[in-house]
Amino acid sequence: MLKDVFIGLSQNRLLTAAAKKYGLKLGAQTVVAGTNIEETIKSIRSLNAEGISATVDNLGEFVFEKEAALEAKENIMDMIEAIHNNKVDAHISLKPTQLGLDIDYDFCLENLKDIVALAHNYHMHINIDMEDYGHVQPSYDLLNALSKDYDNIGTVIQAYFFRAMDDLQEHKDFRLRIVKGAYKEPADVAYQTREEIDENFIKLIEYHLLNGKFTSIATHDHHIINHVEAFIKEHDISYDKFEFQMLYGFRKELQRELANKGYNFCTYVPFGDDWYAYFMRRLAERPQNLNLVFKQVFTKKNNIAIGALAGAFVLGRATKKRK
Repeated sequence: MLKDVFIGLSQNRLLTAAAKKYGLKLGAQTVVAGTNIEETIKSIRSLNAEGISATVDNLGEFVFEKEAALEAKENIMDMIEAIHNNKVDAHISLKPTQLGLDIDYDFCLENLKDIVALAHNYHMHINIDMEDYGHVQPSYDLLNALSKDYDNIGTVIQAYFFRAMDDLQEHKDFRLRIVKGAYKEPADVAYQTREEIDENFIKLIEYHLLNGKFTSIATHDHHIINHVEAFIKEHDISYDKFEFQMLYGFRKELQRELANKGYNFCTYVPFGDDWYAYFMRRLAERPQNLNLVFKQVFTKKNNIAIGALAGAFVLGRATKKRK
């Protein structure tokens, strides 16, 4: 039920608009690295100083106007230039729907080509994030089309999908980020229980560690992390073959601990003011994440954040009752 509430809140346009307006006052600084490029580069430098790299996401998705998609493309390309010019350890993650996938496939592909070509010039990786089920196959189509000319691209495998293992095996020669999945998907295409998702998540990680190119293991779950640590030791897997990933602002101490152990570690760094839907999905994906940022967000100086989230819960419950 809690997951459904957060998913519902992520789609609420009124709350999204409010979050954009009052973002930093609502505690967005705990989960967003900056609202502009300069702030984000500063945040990346801080991560790099602790031996942590970054994958940078220009927040926003499900764009239906070409002007907005072109603006997003320019923002991403400006960030690529900034990463290169400032010589920070970072690469780019992006969402096809932000670049026009829901407008026109070829339009989106051309936008992606411009981004990937620029990044290729700087030997920078581009990760194509996966979204809801309806966009999964078109996103793989984009990946496969781009791979004909570029080798600096990878994508995401979502463990809650039944098709995940088939997709992973088909794309094992790509750099892949493996995640549990953050959207609400129907039972005919996705596992519904945490136990089933975790079991498949581990299967995917193990397969790609043994057979794939490079594996990004994206989780805050210390049980999964402990399992992976034991698995790589048992199979003598080189640290150069994988990295752990977590979200900016979550489990900071564990991020440092893993980096200090000598593992490759990458933090998923979102920037911009369109943070609200992203944050709600992170809570939907794993409601325990709420506890991880609770103390950071709800301070005496941040009472507005308490009121905002309380109001969100009330609205969410009211909306659910009306249905």
